[in-house]
Amino acid sequence: MKGKTKGRILIVDDERSMREMLEIFLGREGYDTASCGSVSEALDAMEGTPAFDLVITDINMPGLTGLDLLRKISEDSPGLPVVVITAYGSSDSAVQAMKLGAADYITKPFRIEEIKARICAAVERRKLAEENIQLQRLLKDQFSFENVVGKSEGMRKVFEIIRRVGPMDSTVVISGESGTGKELIARALHFHGGGRRGPFVSVNCGAIVETLLESELFGHKKGSFTGADSDRRGLFETAQEGTLFLDEISETSPALQVKLLRALQEREVVPVGASSPVKVNLRIIAATNRDLAQDVKSGRFREDLYYRLNVIHIKIPPLRERREDIPYLVEHFLVKLGERQGRTLQKVSAEAMRSLMNYNFPGNVRELENVVERAVALAEGEILEAGLLPEAVLRSHVSPPAPDRSLQGDETLDILVDAYEKSLIEEALRRSGGNRTRAAKILGVTFRSFRYRLKKYGMAEDEP
Repeated sequence: MKGKTKGRILIVDDERSMREMLEIFLGREGYDTASCGSVSEALDAMEGTPAFDLVITDINMPGLTGLDLLRKISEDSPGLPVVVITAYGSSDSAVQAMKLGAADYITKPFRIEEIKARICAAVERRKLAEENIQLQRLLKDQFSFENVVGKSEGMRKVFEIIRRVGPMDSTVVISGESGTGKELIARALHFHGGGRRGPFVSVNCGAIVETLLESELFGHKKGSFTGADSDRRGLFETAQEGTLFLDEISETSPALQVKLLRALQEREVVPVGASSPVKVNLRIIAATNRDLAQDVKSGRFREDLYYRLNVIHIKIPPLRERREDIPYLVEHFLVKLGERQGRTLQKVSAEAMRSLMNYNFPGNVRELENVVERAVALAEGEILEAGLLPEAVLRSHVSPPAPDRSLQGDETLDILVDAYEKSLIEEALRRSGGNRTRAAKILGVTFRSFRYRLKKYGMAEDEP
């Protein structure tokens, strides 16, 4: 039985030598292949299973041509990418193929490395599109807000903003420390985007070399720079009718910020090496772990771009300011990891939960998920014991003992969390001598959040 392959490719060419050469080459590259000598054979092959991830077809063949096959695929399987092979000098055929929806074209004679790169890019785009569809389905459940993970006051405010502005086209800036889940919030906004049917496209502006980021965002024309062997659409065009998520927007250079501003103002982009702009219609969501307003004051970020982006601002609180969400997140990750790894821990010991609640989680929700995943991997029984937690979590400052019971007690999870949170507040007030400001600092929450909790548990002093 064959192992997992990079993808399944159908090769259509009336020349047997060409089919055999491509089958051997692609097989060595890790692809599963099938080949046909005519369009009729190809159409029959496509009726079977499993489905193909890519079709490579010659244009000039006796009887039905590659363009006929392309038309049929565009009608019956619009998401299936097709790479066409044209003879040298057949530019008209290549243009016609691209108009009919071909993912790319290759001119004979071609270099093996060239076709390798084109095929790899086409298959990856196909997989990205499928992942977007799957993510949309997952997000429908994850962000329905009836079963959303996080019941703290801070997260409730975030979800309320998503409900209100999701259906709008307004540009959004999401700020928050690393690991707080900025991209998940961006995806939630996209999912609740009303009539938007396009894809969710994400790019980390801090992870791409500045010289390549412009081409990645706006695209480029063939020959515009070394290595630009063909025209390429940028992410602005890829996200047409959808959402473009610009993560770590604060890491962009001043020169690129000017071009981003123009794209937002004019709703058009100019590919590198192009002389005319391309109109775009999409929603922009940007994210940063920095204080953009402060970056504007220091001259690090353009003020006009800041105001163009910051129409709606969503600030995600760090996990240390919403500790009451930790038990719910732990429960969520246990279920999620159980489905992925085929084993589920049934409960969390009181000592383990006490350590998790005491820890400040500098890596936020992402770090908490990693901690839970580690515990699941190391566990031999069905209980997440304290000994399965990293030393950093176990060494966290000691708070008052929690009730000696697990999350599977007779009480509901809400009751257990409320009781534990109230005990933390009482201990913080005792240690601060009743000073509410100092007590809030001890717990690592804002004074406003602390006052809200006092009122919640009937512990607030009467206001004058």
